[in-house]
Amino acid sequence: MKNLKYAIGIIVISIFLGWILFRLPVAYALSQYGSNGDEVKQIQTKLRDWGFYNGSIDGVYGSQTYEAVKKFQSSNGLTADGVAGSQTLAALGIQSNTSSGGGTSSNNSDLNLLSHLVYGEARGEPYNGMVAVAATVMNRVADSRFPNSVSGVIYQSGAYTCVADGQINLGYDDNAKKAAQDAINGWDPTSRLCLLF
Repeated sequence: MKNLKYAIGIIVISIFLGWILFRLPVAYALSQYGSNGDEVKQIQTKLRDWGFYNGSIDGVYGSQTYEAVKKFQSSNGLTADGVAGSQTLAALGIQSNTSSGGGTSSNNSDLNLLSHLVYGEARGEPYNGMVAVAATVMNRVADSRFPNSVSGVIYQSGAYTCVADGQINLGYDDNAKKAAQDAINGWDPTSRLCLLF
């Protein structure tokens, strides 16, 4: 009898642990096949605007949305799993519903991502050139023809070489971070170039 209780206890614990492990990837996925709501509508709208999706904007993450997300991920160097997790949402320029906090964490994320871009795209360039690269991102964010977030602009397909070849993942140094911060603060060396021509 004691062995039977022990065996049942082991089975119950195993089932519980298996259920937790099965649910872990879902807990960290933000939108995926079967999801619905406003975030899915935002995903569908962005994908439609960029030519990846031609279905209705109904807020239902069905097979068409799933396939469109996979195409978008593949063309943007992301894992093409069809799940709109945090990296995919960032590339789409959508702030996750599950993220916490206000402007400060978003600004820190923008600064970090922009610093990665500057280092990956312009390390070795003069400081003005590094700021100019970051300024192109800020200019695009302000332009209605481009995504309206730093991450959306940076991860837009074909926009920056360092995203395509993975150099955005090299990290960044103090110069890159300073250049990114200067661009966020409004310094745009590219505006002088326009005056010269």
